Amino acid sequence: MASERITLTVAGPDGDREVGLSSPNRVLWPELGITKREYADYMLAVSAPFLRANGHRPISLERFPDTVEGERFFSKNPPKGAPDFVGQVVCTYNSGRRHPQVVLDEAAALVWAVQMNTVVFHPWASLAQNTDNPVELRIDLDPQPGTDFGDAAEVAPALRDILAEAGLAAFLKTSGNRGLHVFCPIEPTHEFLDVRHAVIAAARELERRLPERVTTNWWKEERGERVFVDFNQANRDRTMAGAYSARALPAATVATPITWDELDAGVDPGSFTVRTVPQRLADVGDPWADLQAAPGRIDTLLEWWQRDLDAGLGELPFPPEFPKMPGEPPRVQPSRARHPED
Repeated sequence: MASERITLTVAGPDGDREVGLSSPNRVLWPELGITKREYADYMLAVSAPFLRANGHRPISLERFPDTVEGERFFSKNPPKGAPDFVGQVVCTYNSGRRHPQVVLDEAAALVWAVQMNTVVFHPWASLAQNTDNPVELRIDLDPQPGTDFGDAAEVAPALRDILAEAGLAAFLKTSGNRGLHVFCPIEPTHEFLDVRHAVIAAARELERRLPERVTTNWWKEERGERVFVDFNQANRDRTMAGAYSARALPAATVATPITWDELDAGVDPGSFTVRTVPQRLADVGDPWADLQAAPGRIDTLLEWWQRDLDAGLGELPFPPEFPKMPGEPPRVQPSRARHPED
C-alpha cells in the first residue's frame, strides 16, 4: 500500500513551489505527538529568521528515519534527485578532501529537508561564497555534570564583557538543551584556525577571571563542576544546532536566540519548543534580526592569542577525528599518560 503523501504550496523567490511530503502523520516526537507535517509547518513559520541565520551556507542535516528516539545519521552531500531549489557548494575539510555540501536558501528547501526526515540543522560558520573564512565567532558554554543552564547563564555576562573589550558584539541563543551559545559577527578576513585561536584566547581570559566556574580543559576528567568553554566548536566542519532548529529531545526544544535582558531575567530554555517559538516570534520578534549588521574583527583576540603563546601557553587539543595539527599537545587522556616516575 502506498504511503500517504500530501503537497504543500510554498512561496518562493520566483513564485509558488509545490513540495511533496510523504507520511505527514508520522510522529517524530512521541511524547508530544508532533508529526512530520507539524514540523514542516513549524519550519515554514520560522523560515525567515531561520534562513537569515542559517541560509546561504553549508549545512549538515541530522536525519531520523523513524522518531527522535530512534536511529539518526548525518547527511552532508546533496542526495541524488534533490530539487533545483536546494543549493550546494564544494567545501574543503580538515582532511583535505573536497565534496559538495547542502545549502538551503529558501523556505521550500526547508520543507524538502523535513521531507528527507531532517530534525536538526547544523550550519557552518561560513557562507557559501567563501566557505574557508567564518562570518561568526562561536563560543559554546557547555555545563558539565553538577552544573546546568543557570551556571552558563551566570558566566555569560563576563564573556560578553571580554568580547566587548576585544571590540566584538555578543549575541545569545539557547542550545535547545543545557548549554548557551554566544555568537559574534565577524568580518570574513581569517580562516577557521585563526578563528579557533581567537575563541581560545577569549576562553582563557574568561577562565582567568572565573577560575572556579569556568574551564578550558579538553579532558572531561579535568573539568570538574564547571562550565566548559568548548573551543573546538570553532573548527572547520564542527557545527552546533542552528538558530530556530529543533533538537532531537523529548520536549521538542528549539535552539532559540534570546536577548541579554531575557538572560538576566532568568529565561527558561525549556520553554522554547516547536509549539511555542512561532508565537514568540510574533510577540517579540527575532533577537538576531540585526546580527550581521555590524561585523567586528578578531585582531585583538589574535593579539591575546600571541601574548599567551609568548607566555608559554600553546595549542589546545583538537577533536580525535582531526589530523594531528601543528603545535598540538599529545592526544593522551591525562589519567592514562605515562610519567617519568612510572
